[in-house]
Amino acid sequence: MTISSRLDNGPVQDPRLKPSLSVIIPLLNEARAARQFGAAWQAMAASGAEVLLVDGGSEDGTLVLIQQLGLQVVAAERGRGRQLQAGAERSSGEILLFLHADTQLPADGLELVRRSLQGPRCWGRFDVRIDGQQRMLAVVAWAMNLRSRLSGIATGDQAMFMTREAYRQSGGFRPQPLMEDVDLSARLKVLAPPVCLKARVTTSGRRWERNGVVRTILLMWSLRLAYRLGVPASTLARLYR
Repeated sequence: MTISSRLDNGPVQDPRLKPSLSVIIPLLNEARAARQFGAAWQAMAASGAEVLLVDGGSEDGTLVLIQQLGLQVVAAERGRGRQLQAGAERSSGEILLFLHADTQLPADGLELVRRSLQGPRCWGRFDVRIDGQQRMLAVVAWAMNLRSRLSGIATGDQAMFMTREAYRQSGGFRPQPLMEDVDLSARLKVLAPPVCLKARVTTSGRRWERNGVVRTILLMWSLRLAYRLGVPASTLARLYR
């Protein structure tokens, strides 16, 4: 069962105020990200967005840091799909933005999301930049953005966003530990093509640099192919770790 809680020293939000946009951030041992991006999360909340940090059982002091930030926490079963699902269920905004803990929006990111969904489009994502020392990461990001435009499939690193109605009609995130973003994208693009914003979010390249850029590319290609061929996400998640 998903349990929603507010940490004791956080500001109490007027329940009559329903934010137009909810930002849902899954956490699992993300103390480093909380230190790096905590101020940005606070700024989003101060701007009027509902910010929900969905924790899957962190053991590295993440929750202590979130307590100091005074932000809302949703406790959920471990697994990104489950955590994103839990955050969506507890959110109240008419627009849902799903943001990885190690990904930073551009300064006007929330306004871009709001503007992009004023017309007939009901979901979208940002272009991505991968932060790191290796030059190859720029090529990887370029390829990710191009592939997304051609396929209509987005990844979590690109900060997917959608109207609540589109989330509902598509069935939302499924409780799977991997490929939850690809799975949801495939159902969303049946409703409408995605808005592909040229503005870039910046995501961490730590996994790429730790495991090797070429090796990570080959692994991700293999996982995506296996998923398309019907290999269960739970099996793929073990390989991804």
